[in-house]
Amino acid sequence: MLADGQRAERFLALSGMTPETLRAGLADPAGQNAVLGGVLDFLLSYEPDLVAAADALDISPQALAAAREKLV
Repeated sequence: MLADGQRAERFLALSGMTPETLRAGLADPAGQNAVLGGVLDFLLSYEPDLVAAADALDISPQALAAAREKLV
């Protein structure tokens, strides 16, 4: 997701995260679910982003949706 500059900027703007808070959240085990949930929510809210991420990860879009459900 962050490899695409426009998508990354949109994610940061919509999530309210900064690159620093994103890195810190991923480094903190307690914050990982919140960050991953935010990323998945972002991807699930716009099908082209969801499909692009699924393609990049070589998984189905449904697998990403299922991963989000597991974080709840």
